[in-house]
Order: sequence, then C-alpha cells, then structure tokens
Amino acid sequence: MSKYNALEAMGVKNPSEIARYEIYAVDVDHEDVLRIIYDRKKGSILPVSRKYRFPQIKKSTMVDSGSRKTEVIFESSAEFRNAVAELGQLMDLRGSSVELQKLVAEEIKHLEEDFAARIGQLKTLVDKL
Repeated sequence: MSKYNALEAMGVKNPSEIARYEIYAVDVDHEDVLRIIYDRKKGSILPVSRKYRFPQIKKSTMVDSGSRKTEVIFESSAEFRNAVAELGQLMDLRGSSVELQKLVAEEIKHLEEDFAARIGQLKTLVDKL
C-alpha cells in the first residue's frame, strides 16, 4: 500500500519525480486545478507537467436565520484536498536532510560512473597509440 494514495488514485506512478506543483481555481467552471510539474530525465517521452481538474462541491449556507436567506458557496473536494496534502508532505520530505543526503549520494554515483567511462575511453586511446 502506497503512502500517497490520493496521488496513486490520480495515476501518478512516480511521486519521486515530482519537482513542484501549482494550484488554482477556475471560477467559471467551479473547479480546482492541480498542475504537477515533473523533473524528467533527458530524453524521456513522458510529459513534463500534467493538469488535474477537480469539480468544486456546491453547498447552500444560511446567511440570515430570521429571513431564511441562503447563499450558495463552492468548496474544494476531498480528493483535491487530500492530493494537495500529500504533495505538501512530499515537498517537505524533499527538504529534509535525509532526502538531501540521498540526492547527493546519487549524484556522486553518477559522477563516478561518468569518470569510469571516460577513463576507459582514454585507456583505449592510449592503447591505440
């Protein structure tokens, strides 16, 4: 079971590739829009960003109990709020020192692989001389 159930339900397969997100509301359609921006590797055919639309929930609230006057308001859906909460947790984790340590270790590993490949190329060139 994933710890990002709302994101998984939206079809997000790799939460680790999420770089940031944006949220905004469209008043005309009464919907909330969540845009997720990914940090994809070079050459990836997957999209860099995706938009998810969540319809807002229509509610009537009583404004004046004496005249029984009501007003219609729209609020965000539970799915939208859960997804934003999970994205917030994910971004908070990114900022932690443990996550930063993993990122630096991964970068060092990539550098070591690059250096090993270049040294191998140089050795083959020396052997040809």
